[in-house]
Amino acid sequence: MKNKVLLLIGIALTAGISIQAQQQVAHWSFEENKQGSTLELISKVQDTVEGNYQVAKGAIGSGIRLDGFTTCLKTTGPNRVIRGDQFTIESWVALGNYPWNWCPIITTQSKEIQGYRLLVGPLGQASFEVAVGEQWIACSSEEASLPLRTWMHIAATYKANDAIELFINGQLVASSPIPGAIRFPNNGYVIGMIEHAAKPSDIHRTWGTIEQYFGLDGIIDEISLFDQAKTAEQIQVAHATVIPSLPDISPRKLPGINKHPGRFGAFYTKLEYYPGWDKLWPVDQDPDIVVCFEDSPIKLIFWRGIRYGASWVSENENWMSDQSVEAWGVGENDNEGCFEHMQDRHCRYSHVRIIENTPARVVVHWRYAPTSAYLSTWRVDPKTGWECWIDEYYYIYPDGTGIRKVSWNKGSLGYPRQFQETLALLHPGQKVSDLLEIDNCLVADYNGNRDIQSFVENPKPLDWSDQKDFTIQQYQYKSENKPFICFEPGNKMNLRDGRLSGYDRAAGCNHFPVGQARCDGRTTRTSDRPSHATSFPISDPVLHTDGERNWWNGLYGMNEMSIDELVEFGRSWAYAPVLEVSKEFENLGYDRSERCYQIQNVGGRKVVLRQRLNLRLEVEGSEESPICNPAFYVHDWNGAEPVVKVNGIVFKKARLGLKHELEGTDLVLYVPIESKQKVQIELVGG
Repeated sequence: MKNKVLLLIGIALTAGISIQAQQQVAHWSFEENKQGSTLELISKVQDTVEGNYQVAKGAIGSGIRLDGFTTCLKTTGPNRVIRGDQFTIESWVALGNYPWNWCPIITTQSKEIQGYRLLVGPLGQASFEVAVGEQWIACSSEEASLPLRTWMHIAATYKANDAIELFINGQLVASSPIPGAIRFPNNGYVIGMIEHAAKPSDIHRTWGTIEQYFGLDGIIDEISLFDQAKTAEQIQVAHATVIPSLPDISPRKLPGINKHPGRFGAFYTKLEYYPGWDKLWPVDQDPDIVVCFEDSPIKLIFWRGIRYGASWVSENENWMSDQSVEAWGVGENDNEGCFEHMQDRHCRYSHVRIIENTPARVVVHWRYAPTSAYLSTWRVDPKTGWECWIDEYYYIYPDGTGIRKVSWNKGSLGYPRQFQETLALLHPGQKVSDLLEIDNCLVADYNGNRDIQSFVENPKPLDWSDQKDFTIQQYQYKSENKPFICFEPGNKMNLRDGRLSGYDRAAGCNHFPVGQARCDGRTTRTSDRPSHATSFPISDPVLHTDGERNWWNGLYGMNEMSIDELVEFGRSWAYAPVLEVSKEFENLGYDRSERCYQIQNVGGRKVVLRQRLNLRLEVEGSEESPICNPAFYVHDWNGAEPVVKVNGIVFKKARLGLKHELEGTDLVLYVPIESKQKVQIELVGG
């Protein structure tokens, strides 16, 4: 503490300042901290520090790490607020990301346009604003003046009836004349957070956005106020005399796993993003699910930050997710914006669970209710109180693919609605061109017709009625493994070229993923946060009805296949080969919604134990219906794991799983083979 005071005196003397003539009237050094408070050195008052914070290495000695969500410092009483005709504010700030909208380093203000504030902007700007003559007068820097993860000295001066000035790293960056004096409020100071709830910048719909509190995300240190306006030379010296080391703020990325388990399976875990975000969540161990694959480095992740929507992640950590079922009001009923899983920021209505986890297949269930930013649910029945709920089952196989089956009660969803929208996710700091090729998506149908979606100079206006009959899309990630979706025949697809000007920068929307701001759309203008971009193609899939449920399904995955190989692979699902089974079993048919042949043991659950089971399968592969890694589900197998033979030869690559139910045991079989001819598969000795 003594060394810090001597250093500050040395700065003043080097600048030729008389300490008595230019008095320091407030100084938060963050060196003397107690639980929930820090000492302001001039008044000797312990000021309250609210929320989640940490003492961190500062520009000089210690600073305070703010989380951007909960942390702020508050002083009590207006008597400690500087009120003269001149003053100077100095501060050191290192940012983890930019605030959702203009946010103060320090402010004393009221809603009646009174006070002054030194601010950080949502695009990396700084600004000094004073309330003069019933209006806020500002002097502001350009965008990106404040780089992330870098110590920046930000200072401002005020002279009544003269001017205000803003300095960054000792350099004058903006000034504005002021025709009067500040109208001071009867408030104390707030440091690091907005004083009144506000909406984010760059939102899509004001009515789909709720005001809320937000703060600075980063480390602050050495906030000082002086009772005179310093000269430019004095501020330059104040900056130059301090040479801080790099701030302890790591670059942020969407989470990964530290170690691959080396086998196919689903694993409960707790994924970490960064400490400030992680600490918000009142969860214990195992809130998330990761599916790994033995022969591929890709992952399928169900994470809180995506509100548990499934995300395919490539070998170089490129993410692809997909939108949930989405709905919205029309006309005078459109008063809350979109209803979708994106708005459920705390996962109040969204959860996942592992249903099946064997070497042959993993099944994960995601259940959610579409919500608005207001946390209202969609189409609440006034009689029962039940709203629209969505169940999504993912039937995942060892070849890095999975069926997504989406279902809901008939009559609960209504119109308008949207079922699918691909979300290419950008890490903080990542541009679209880092993730995607300029020809960003290849599309095809099962007859081999092709098209390309690209970034172009002048894209055509979107025409929702211009739907194509394509059934396959493959995003051209700059990865060895690329994400794809195969839809059923009859799918309708809207393509949309992107604007070339958006290719070499962050783009899309950054209210999702991860974001906690309660809005249903915020345009990405800088790459400080994760965002989702290039959501087209958007498909209108084939809908089915089964009893009281409506549903659709699609085949998702991430692999190294070419688009030609995907056409053939998709045909093996969309036009599955005919299956014949031995007489002791019944062929229940091919279930596209599981990518699996369903077979029933004729003995059923009446036979609990069999000394020996023998199931013979003949799969009629052909050019039109190729065999590609088929799966079989045998209901009421009720035996041990069998030996698997393919064309009479023991096939050790087959994957088997026994699923134990209350009434008996079922068998799941996955056979990694490809053929356009008849294949015989035999299960012996179960």
